[in-house]
Formats: sequence, C-alpha cells, structure tokens
Amino acid sequence: MAKTKEKEKTVSSSELLDKQVANFSVLYMKLHHFHWYVKGENFFTLHVKFEELYTEAGLHLDTIAERMLSIGAKPTATLKNHLEMASIQEAEGDESAREMVQALADDFETVCNELTDGITTAEDNDDQPTADMFIAIRTSLEKHRWMLKAYLAE
Repeated sequence: MAKTKEKEKTVSSSELLDKQVANFSVLYMKLHHFHWYVKGENFFTLHVKFEELYTEAGLHLDTIAERMLSIGAKPTATLKNHLEMASIQEAEGDESAREMVQALADDFETVCNELTDGITTAEDNDDQPTADMFIAIRTSLEKHRWMLKAYLAE
C-alpha cells in the first residue's frame, strides 16, 4: 500500500514538474530570441534585461529537471516534446520590443498560475520540496511580471 501511494505521488509530481521543464525550455529560447533581436530606443535596457531573464530561466529549468531526477522521474529533453507540452508559445520572430515585453508578462502569468496549481497539488501529495521549489520560482516570476507590466504602463 505504501509503495503504491509513493508511486502515485511521484507520478503526480513528475507530471507537474515536466510541464514546467517544457515551459522553461521554451521560455529560455524565447528570451534568447528576444535578447538577440530586440530593436529600438529601449534596446540597451531590454537587451540586458532579457539576458538576465534567460539566465534565471536556465537555472529554474535545471533545478526543476534535477528535482525530477531526484524523485526517480525523467524530464523530457527534446525541443519537439517541449513545444508540444509547453503552455507557452515560442517567439513568432517579428515582435516589436513592446510586444516582446507583453509576451513575457503574459507567459509569466501563465506559468505563475500553473505553479500555483502545482504548489497545491504537491502539498496535497506531501511533496513539500516540490511545493517549496515552485513557491520560490513563482515568487521570482511574479516580481518580473510586475516589473514588465510597469514597463508597459503609460
């Protein structure tokens, strides 16, 4: 009985975690795209900010994947699967600087909502390490989302 419940918790946690592996993989590449192709009067500000954000996204991606491995799960590791699983979309390729910032604010909102659901599910499954990790990531994304929205405010 105990092994069955433990396996159910691992499956539930691994699905939540793998969804975020996909999201952060797509986000990581999207942020690189924006970093490379941003133009306009805010180039210097956004170029640096996008680099900061993709560096952080890479750290989150690695932390989430390593959590999966630590509980005996295998993170999805192909771009094709990440694009299929992710809740967020890759960059279109023709976004203005303002559209880039809006897209990221929207993506952070989506991921924050999923992390909130993940926190609840992880806590319901007595998986406090996953809940704590999701809380820390959500806290950071909420701050970035607020800053991006402030940037967009007129």
